[in-house]
Amino acid sequence: MEEKIKDMLETFFVENEEFSDCFVVDINHSNTKLEAFVDSDSPMTFRRCQQISRFIEAYLDEEQPLGEKYTLNVSSPGVDRPLKFHRQYLKNVGRTLEVTTTAGEKFKGELKTVTDENIVLTAKVRRKEGKRKVTVVEDTPIAFDDIKKSIVKISF
Repeated sequence: MEEKIKDMLETFFVENEEFSDCFVVDINHSNTKLEAFVDSDSPMTFRRCQQISRFIEAYLDEEQPLGEKYTLNVSSPGVDRPLKFHRQYLKNVGRTLEVTTTAGEKFKGELKTVTDENIVLTAKVRRKEGKRKVTVVEDTPIAFDDIKKSIVKISF
């Protein structure tokens, strides 16, 4: 069912110019509950989520794959959800990320650049030089293939 909803949404996005920069991040369902996480290259508004919800709702009401009574949630992925797609990284340049690599290393820093192959995080690091410690700004490139999980960190 997840694939069916994903395919329907991708077709909807292509056919409706207002949604042409939208993409499906994740679809989850269990028994009578369906969650759709949708993002876009421009701001994801409540109105867009509402229209996408109505589109999915029309299918669920007609075909009833979840029965007559169901719960549907359509939203953009929150900051607690890991980044999954290259275009999500592009959208978050300048924000602080916490990245866990497949080797288990953790890095935290500002997302400076995104290429097709990797991301670069910039962070202040304390180093020992002689008998004293100095703070230096260091760039850390991380290949997409080495990223296990990336989460945007919000600072207050």
